[in-house]
Parts: sequence; C-alpha cells; structure tokens
Amino acid sequence: MRAIVLLSFIFFLFLSATAQELNCQVSIITNAKLEITSVEREVLDQLENTIFELMNNTQWTGDKFEIEERINCNLQLQINEIPASGIFSGYLQVQSSRPAFNSSYNTTLFNFQDNDIAFGFSRNSILIYAPNQYRDELTSILAFYAYFVIAMDYDSFSKQGGTKHFSTAQQIVSNAQTSGAKGWKSNEKGKKNRYWLVDNALHELFNPLRECNYVYHRKGIDVLYEDKSKGRKSIYTALNKLMKVTATRPNSLNLLNFLQAKTNELKNLYEDADIKEKNQIVVLLKRIDPSNSSKYQEILN
Repeated sequence: MRAIVLLSFIFFLFLSATAQELNCQVSIITNAKLEITSVEREVLDQLENTIFELMNNTQWTGDKFEIEERINCNLQLQINEIPASGIFSGYLQVQSSRPAFNSSYNTTLFNFQDNDIAFGFSRNSILIYAPNQYRDELTSILAFYAYFVIAMDYDSFSKQGGTKHFSTAQQIVSNAQTSGAKGWKSNEKGKKNRYWLVDNALHELFNPLRECNYVYHRKGIDVLYEDKSKGRKSIYTALNKLMKVTATRPNSLNLLNFLQAKTNELKNLYEDADIKEKNQIVVLLKRIDPSNSSKYQEILN
C-alpha cells in the first residue's frame, strides 16, 4: 500500500513538473503618490502570490511541457488608485519571450501595456480560472493574457499554431463583456484593448502578421547562430509580409505592437550588416511604420 501511495505521489510530481505552460514572474508596484496602509500592503503581497500561483500552476492547455520548455513571461501590475477597500485600479505590463535555437539569446514576442485594469481583491481571495465562465475581473484579465501569450509563442514555432488559444482568449473576451468593465468591448475609445488585440489576431487581414511571426522567429531568429546572413534575409522576408497589413490596417494595434517589440532587436541585429543591407531594412520599416521613422533611422547610425 505504501508503495502504491509513493508511486502515486511520484506520478503526481511528474505531472506537476510537465503540465504547466508558463514560467511567469509577477511583480506589483504602487504609485509613489499613493499612501498604502499596512493592511493594504499585506493584501497586495498576497495578491502578488495569488497571481503567481494562478499563472504558473494552472494547466492552460492539454499539451505537456517540460520545465525547460515553459514560456517565459512577466507581469508587472502598477496600482495607481485604491478607491475603496479591496478595490484596485492601474495598469498591467505583459511581456513574453522565447529562446533562439542553439543560443542563450531570448527574443521578445509580446510586450503590451493594458491601461484598463480595475478589479476587486480581498484578503484570502482565491483566483481560479473556469473555462467558458466569467468568475471575476482579475481572473479573466489574467486568463486572457495567459492564452494570448501562449498563442503568440505557438505561432512563432508553427504556421498559425496559436489559433486555438487565440480563440480561447476571444471567448474570454466574449464572456467578460456582460461585466461592463473596461477593456472588453469593441466600441471603446482608441481600439487599444483586449477586444481588439485578439479580434485582430484572428482576422483574415492579419494573417500576414501571423506569418511574419512564424518566419521571423523560426526561419530568422532560430538560424542566426548557424548563419547570420541567412537569418537576416529571412527576417527581411518576414517583415516584408507586413506591407499587406499596412495597406489594409495601417497603424493597427497588433502591427505596431509587434514592431515596437522588435525595434531594439533589429538595431542590434543589423549592427554589423553592410550599408546596403541596413538601408534595405530601414526603407522597409519606414514604409510599414512611417510614424516611427526616426527610430528605424538609428539602425544606420
């Protein structure tokens, strides 16, 4: 009997080590002007741990991950206001990356600041994600970004590989719309919210962006270690696909978000390229994103 219990325990540990998809670091900071009581500080510390547990201990997909295969991501939650006891508002910075093949280098896949964060959380609250159900605002926000991060990662390894997980994120948006909270609806000012992030990702017009994600990383970043010139050519080919998105959806949220995540990387990547290759990539980037031409010009410096 003891042997059976021991084997069951070992099996459970094995599943725990392979089931979860995210390696998520969580931090909570408060606005310097915000006066925090000792009780509120205790609640915020507990909130940080609770978010960490949800993100890292939830099995978001049916896929098995080894520990070293987990998707690296970071959540930084800034609390700007505490309008009432147990009510918090501010913004959430979400960042994810993945390693380059045969290298210690990590490339940024997603980096987004969500300014529509408002939720309730009290001492000893528990966050539990339930598929197809809106339980509370914070859990829905976190689950949305968990699936969006996973989808972006899957898209970088296979063509349209993240579709299933983008669709789950979209379902979370649909379920949350009845709450009346910000960030979930199409008619909100600026079109820079969760609704548009995932709606764009799944729209046919943004297929070139998803193709870019795959080619840029799988055929570009992943081959740089073996053949830097070949990798850069693939990256140029990938970015050229974005011209189709620019033609139909210029200055769209997903397009600009992708480019902003890659600006510093491209500058470093082309640092030792010849002037012809530098000019080629700069001209392309300026055509795709003319409003940020000055940033791309730095590649030539």
